[in-house]
Amino acid sequence: MSSLYRPFTKQWLYFNRTFNERVLQMPRVFPDGASENVVIQVSGAGARSGFSAIVANRIPSLDTIEKGQCFPLYLYDEAAQQSDGGLFAAQSDDGPRRRDAITDAGLAHFQSAYPGEAISKEDLFYYIYGILHSPDYRERYADNLSKELPRIPRVRKFDGFRAFSQAGRDLAALHLDYETVAKYPLTIQAKGKLTDADYRVEKMKFAKTRDPDTGKSVNDRSTVIYNSRITLTGIPAAAWDYVVNGKAALDWVMERQAVRVDKASGIVNDANDWATETMGNPRYPLELFQRVVTVSLETLKIVNNLPPLDIREDG
Repeated sequence: MSSLYRPFTKQWLYFNRTFNERVLQMPRVFPDGASENVVIQVSGAGARSGFSAIVANRIPSLDTIEKGQCFPLYLYDEAAQQSDGGLFAAQSDDGPRRRDAITDAGLAHFQSAYPGEAISKEDLFYYIYGILHSPDYRERYADNLSKELPRIPRVRKFDGFRAFSQAGRDLAALHLDYETVAKYPLTIQAKGKLTDADYRVEKMKFAKTRDPDTGKSVNDRSTVIYNSRITLTGIPAAAWDYVVNGKAALDWVMERQAVRVDKASGIVNDANDWATETMGNPRYPLELFQRVVTVSLETLKIVNNLPPLDIREDG
């Protein structure tokens, strides 16, 4: 099955108790590759890269978010077994049973804060994702978030709850569907007419410019040299401000859309193989960069428009 290996980077995963040392609770979250679910992965206690959160609709790596822990929208329980009175019980053909991961008590805790208002468990799930992106929340609870899992407060007014929930939905849509959002219209400077083979990427790098104060050569983050034939220009400075797991989302794209050789084993991890064999599109690495520019800018737009964190005195 495919997995989220790093932010905005998928890889194939062989998920089996024989080959994976610890599968933990993942069989209850993603029992198979076709099971519908969404998880919020947050930084674990002691993460050096600071607090982050990201959603995934497939199994994420432990370090998609450093020391990550996942909180799912659904849980899957083993199907009830049926017995005909014989020696062995027969497994139901219905497959795993899906239920909400948020408990009734958890939902009631939030419903009690807004009498007369309709709140579903899905509303609460996306409220949590919205709150976790609040700059006010991250600043106010920075010390706690560095040592323990986040605690989710109730905001004072239902309008605030609704705003955070809608923001969480909008953020989740961007972060889950990053491969299909609109490509940001970067200027693509090409040497000659390009064929599919010309979109092969080895390692993206920044163009260089001179620092006007020191005269030293520094990275020009408005321009990325994709390969010897293609250069991307016009990258908005703000696009580098969306940081997840310690680095800009675009930095993750540049790092992972490359050809990497493991020194110990000699195994080659070639992003071009994923592009051509899985996606059927040799332009995938370049187009992914464009799409994550869009994701970054739209994420910042949503985050910057979140309401102030006005928390109830009783939490």
